[in-house]
Amino acid sequence: MTSILLAIVIGMVFGAALDRTGASNPNWIVRMLNLTNLHLMKTILLAIGTGSVLMFGGQMLGLVDVGHMSVKSAYVGVFIGGLMLGTGWAISGYCPGTGLCAAASGRKDALFFIAGGLLGAAAYMVSYPWWKSTGMLDNLAGGKVTLGAVPGAGYDGLTGLPGDVLGIVLGAVFIFVAFVLPERLAGTGAVVSPAE
Repeated sequence: MTSILLAIVIGMVFGAALDRTGASNPNWIVRMLNLTNLHLMKTILLAIGTGSVLMFGGQMLGLVDVGHMSVKSAYVGVFIGGLMLGTGWAISGYCPGTGLCAAASGRKDALFFIAGGLLGAAAYMVSYPWWKSTGMLDNLAGGKVTLGAVPGAGYDGLTGLPGDVLGIVLGAVFIFVAFVLPERLAGTGAVVSPAE
């Protein structure tokens, strides 16, 4: 019961952060995707980079148990699904997390997005045997692989680099890009803070 309550509290805090940074507003997501306001992109890069540095640094210091690290299998269907998710995100202005957050903040259009996502998941569930028979769900590169091998994680690395160090370096690159990225790459006009 404690873990459920903790998950609810963390979800509420995460939802509040999404809403505060503008991620639950499809207008801000569209502005990010058409490169006219990169505030949200900079926030996402900073969050991913900071999380990566803290997680892999914590693993190197023995503060984070690598047994909690989960790697999903790589297969063609993941890449097709990623393209579909990205296309849906660009069209609707929502991804699953931001759609739920927007619905919680009272946006009615997010309810249609959620309904569409549930219908899509149901369609996939019903058609799963067919997708499985196509071979698109067969593992690629041995299934569960990472860019670098993390000691004790039990996953193969695609490169000879240590995964902990690679994770910290990539995280630092994301943080650097978040700071040097301009506010816009296209369009003109004033950049406005996304918190409305």
